Amino acid sequence: MQTEEIRAVIGQVGALVAEHYVFPETGREVADRLAEHSAGGRYDDLQQLDQLAERVTTDLQVGNRDKHLRLMFRPDGPPDETDPIAEELHWRRRADRDGGGVARVERLEGNIGLLEIRPLLYDPNHAGAAVTAAMTLLASTDALLIDLRRCVGGSPDQVAFVCSHLVEPGEPVHLQDLVIPAEGTRRQFWTTPYVPGPRFGGTKPIWVLTSSATFSGGEELAYDLQQLGRAVIVGERTGGGAHPRQGFKVHEHLEATVPVARAENPISGTNWEGTGVAPDVDVPADEAFEVAYRRALAVAG
Repeated sequence: MQTEEIRAVIGQVGALVAEHYVFPETGREVADRLAEHSAGGRYDDLQQLDQLAERVTTDLQVGNRDKHLRLMFRPDGPPDETDPIAEELHWRRRADRDGGGVARVERLEGNIGLLEIRPLLYDPNHAGAAVTAAMTLLASTDALLIDLRRCVGGSPDQVAFVCSHLVEPGEPVHLQDLVIPAEGTRRQFWTTPYVPGPRFGGTKPIWVLTSSATFSGGEELAYDLQQLGRAVIVGERTGGGAHPRQGFKVHEHLEATVPVARAENPISGTNWEGTGVAPDVDVPADEAFEVAYRRALAVAG
């Protein structure tokens, strides 16, 4: 990239952060810092796009440590989130390729269910059928392990859909709110009174497996179930990203991801941003399955 093109990209990123970042004052500070660095030539020598993305991301996160605030290098090109048709096609293809995020479904010895979700909790419009199929197989097990150790994000609507299978039918359960300061809006997420298949239900035990790589939507699922007292979290403290992001295409192979909202749990009144979800049983991630399975066998047995 030429210097003029690099500086144009930096200008776009700064403007987007100033306009959309979840904390407006911080967004303006970040934008001013990027502009100062750009004018001083901090990025001019970076001809490789991945190097540019890495350095800009470092500067974006100074002081806020917001892991959703990034400039990302996309070799295959980012989805254009301003084009609903192109974005829909992009996510549907990804969900199809990843089996709707349902990586593993198994009935283990002792009638223990295992559901592994990775890499993402795809939107129910793209992956609801995969979750329904998985929960149909697991609904009659005596205990459930949900493996989120490699789940790095996803849709809050899918989180709510999964949780809907893990509570009793009847009154919906309030899971979380998303507050969007730029719009002055608050969106609530609840379980649904109907699911298109059998429920696991709200009384049988659940263990959720986590790692330091568990992030964003994966963290929300763990956090919501933990706050409800519905699951025991086994593994490592998670990555600490609770600000949902929006992606903006700023170059053929670069995407600015800007957090535009903050999560608010109705029980804790806060979220896991910067702190991660603390496990109830703190063990290395590679030991989490063994520990949880042993406990599930003892309870269900």
